[in-house]
Amino acid sequence: MTEFTKAPSNRFSRRTDWRLQPNSFTQAQREMLASGREVLDLTLSNPTRAGFAYDSKAILEALCNPSSLDYDPQPRGLLSARSAIANYYRTRPNSAKVDPDAIVLTTSTSEGYSYVMRLLANPGDEILVPRPSYPLFEFLADLQDVKLAPYQLIYDHGWQIDFDSVRKATSARTRAAIVVHPNNPTGSYVSSTEQQQLNDFFREREIALMVDEVFLDYALDEVARPSFAANQEVLTFTLSGLSKISALPQMKVAWIATSGPEELVSAALARLEVIADTYLSMNAPLQLAIPVLLEQKSTIQPQLLERVRANLSELDSGLAAHPACRRLQVEGGWYAVLRVPVTQADNELAIALLREQAVLVHPGHFYDFEREGHFVLSLITPPKQFREGVRRFLSSLQRTS
Repeated sequence: MTEFTKAPSNRFSRRTDWRLQPNSFTQAQREMLASGREVLDLTLSNPTRAGFAYDSKAILEALCNPSSLDYDPQPRGLLSARSAIANYYRTRPNSAKVDPDAIVLTTSTSEGYSYVMRLLANPGDEILVPRPSYPLFEFLADLQDVKLAPYQLIYDHGWQIDFDSVRKATSARTRAAIVVHPNNPTGSYVSSTEQQQLNDFFREREIALMVDEVFLDYALDEVARPSFAANQEVLTFTLSGLSKISALPQMKVAWIATSGPEELVSAALARLEVIADTYLSMNAPLQLAIPVLLEQKSTIQPQLLERVRANLSELDSGLAAHPACRRLQVEGGWYAVLRVPVTQADNELAIALLREQAVLVHPGHFYDFEREGHFVLSLITPPKQFREGVRRFLSSLQRTS
């Protein structure tokens, strides 16, 4: 990961003035890789390399549809694909009625974010974004010439939206608020009470919602949470895709589902269609395969949830002997956040852990935690690797505290 620090340049656009030199953490990773030493990676986020069983035959056959040889450019995507996505929402627990015509296909949620930012914001306008959360938002905002205004998630017997910080972050230039449901890496869902507060606050100010639901299906308590895809009170753009739903990130299949007041939805979709038509980024084989690829969730999600719960239990067992370290509450997704005593900067501790114990974890500052003493672990790491990595991690913390 590169440092997100601006550097001057006369030849290239200011929006790409990032410091591209590797930061100290990335440099330490490269050194370990060059040494050939085996590293226990507790940041693994690629499900295709985590030992899960896929229905390879069904997936590959779905990509060989003869209709792929016909070029049928549809800006919003093929109706068969959009209907399959609408059916996904309809058949989930807490069923949501989504019109296929309200869906626009994209090749990633990042592309979906860029479409919606371009739709809503002029250069210099602001988008509210949660913190802590995924660092990708800063790069997306730069590329779309918008500014981010952070609001805080606070931890008090679970994660909650700090609505006072939402109010303070909102200005006359705010065009949308990003909500991640459940958030990455905190694993916190937006409660029904919070959703109503969001609707009330942003409806009054005519501000749209952008809701990232890629981890929606991964509720650890087996209580499915409702989607924002049927939210009618505020203009809402719900983003999701197969990278998490079917654990197929390599397929590059995602979408935007638009909901809200009818007049606003119609106007938004007309403009989104032009944006999508300008790029026509998703290929025909994948669009035709979407119904089958969505079906893969029925076999892959139980495997993932079983792994996540088992690793979470293993982590809690290890933490029982280390009362100074605490695992923060997680409701969904596949990450865990640890709060540990602050003996040195998180980045320094993560580098020391990598070099001395050959264990890779993410320091909290990657996700904009307000304070030191936070680390993020992936719960889809293969169990044997996870168990040993956690043991080394906790042993190292004990020695430094």
